[in-house]
Amino acid sequence: PLLRAANVFLTFKNNFLCLNVSSIMLQEAKCAYIIIIMAVYWCTEVIPLAVTSLMPVVFFPLLGVQSSKSVCLQYLNDTNMLFVGGLIVAISVEQWNLHKRIALRVLLILGVKPALLMLGFMMVTAFLSMWISNTATTAMMVPIVQAVLDQMDNTEHDVTMMEQATGQTNTVIELEEKNASDPTSVHVISNRQVSDDPRSSEEKKMRKRVCKGMTLCVCYAASIGGTATLTGTGPNMVLKGQMNQLYPNNNDIVNFASWFGFAFPNMILMLVLAWLWLQCSFMGLNFKKSWGCGTERTAKEKAAYNVLKAEMKKLGPISYAEFNVLLMFVLLVLLWFSRHPGFVKGWATRLFPEGEKYITDSAPAVFIALLLFILPANKPKFIGWNPSMSDPEQTEEDIKKPFLSAPLLDWNVVQRKMPWSIVLLLGGGFALADASANSGLSAWLGHQMTPLASIPPWAIATVLSLIIAVFTECTSNVATATLFLPVFSSMAASVKIHPLYVMLPGTLSASFAFMLPVATPPNAIVFSYGHIRVLDMVRSGIVMNIIGVFCVTLAINTWGRPMFELDTFPTWANSTTNQ
Repeated sequence: PLLRAANVFLTFKNNFLCLNVSSIMLQEAKCAYIIIIMAVYWCTEVIPLAVTSLMPVVFFPLLGVQSSKSVCLQYLNDTNMLFVGGLIVAISVEQWNLHKRIALRVLLILGVKPALLMLGFMMVTAFLSMWISNTATTAMMVPIVQAVLDQMDNTEHDVTMMEQATGQTNTVIELEEKNASDPTSVHVISNRQVSDDPRSSEEKKMRKRVCKGMTLCVCYAASIGGTATLTGTGPNMVLKGQMNQLYPNNNDIVNFASWFGFAFPNMILMLVLAWLWLQCSFMGLNFKKSWGCGTERTAKEKAAYNVLKAEMKKLGPISYAEFNVLLMFVLLVLLWFSRHPGFVKGWATRLFPEGEKYITDSAPAVFIALLLFILPANKPKFIGWNPSMSDPEQTEEDIKKPFLSAPLLDWNVVQRKMPWSIVLLLGGGFALADASANSGLSAWLGHQMTPLASIPPWAIATVLSLIIAVFTECTSNVATATLFLPVFSSMAASVKIHPLYVMLPGTLSASFAFMLPVATPPNAIVFSYGHIRVLDMVRSGIVMNIIGVFCVTLAINTWGRPMFELDTFPTWANSTTNQ
């Protein structure tokens, strides 16, 4: 089969490269051939995704599409450095368990009523997923959810056993009273069995449904939360990089602040609708039971609260290292937002000459990453100036200790936790986009899509979002965005609509992998706990995909229009097309 597949590819190559030069140039055909091969390899994963991403380094120079120097420059460009810097900060947050402290604190504040507990899990997961990887967030949150559910089940079992014991005692007393009053009925009554509580089977079913809803909400919230920030997930970085590649004069239209302004409200809307859908699907809309309106905490809710409180107690008071990491994290977010806010001059313009031209979001990300390798993890110990006034032995021990402790972050930890495969995957995508633009393939594709100009832009964006949402269920979300975004860019140029009108919905839809366990790592982690079946995820995921496409379509046609001026065809896109 492999030989037959190789023959098919070789035959396809020969036929493809022998096309009439008047319809497509040889240079464009070579570039398209490599892209098709990589698309097949990415979809089938015959070799690792990161290894497939290295193919442009070999084949573009060999086929004369681009020089090795031009191709290799794409693998660690500005966007990739932004991604690496953001990930280093995220690794430091994980290293010192700051994310767990934030999660438990929010859950304790929100409460443990079923509806509020699910909302709390989703809010915390989405917030953490904005800054650290979706996989790490899910891997941290699911054990907390599992511990809470287990404790609630154990408490409910104990309460049920006590109720049954009390009920049996009352029944025996009633039988003895009846026997005393009517001796002839002794034989019949003594043989009667106390029937099982019919509520027990219903409670078991309800318990299973609650477990499914609570675990599914975590993986869905992780995928939704990653869309809110530019560094939250891979497809967002693909868009940023390809905008810089395809439209170098785009005036930095996609930066951290502009992306957050567009995607964060969309994330909130999706999160609320997803919560309502999961609430209806798995818990029902019994407000008195789910919300606890006017009721006291049940034994299960007290048990869940005690579990969260015990987990929080294990962390102890906030340490010096956690405080430093939190400070660095807040500083990074402030630097990102204030670099180029748009409505006023940012710090890059005010503090540095031509700073807006030279400084991008990668500079503060790498700056904070550098500080994490310098700042100490423990408070520096100052040695007393007069050793005679203190214990001599203690002074000698203090002298032996280094003045500064180990730094907040160690390179070995970063090397172990950094997803280098995603870095290479992004680089491979940027190399493809650059080669497509320089070889003329993008222009040729755009010319073929000219008939789409008769279709309304909102309809084009909606259909493309649905296609991407389905395609990403069986392919890596980064690979999906890498393959489709250059095509969308060419199409936008051919029909004279704003490139972001189709590229933004396509990017967000690449993260809507809700239907299958293999679609994304958070789904696989949740599925591995055994509470849900594939059918459960498919049923919920179909509606989640519809919710996602609806929210993105709404966002791009309401607040997205004035924010990115989507009703116009920008001059920077027009000049790039002409070139």
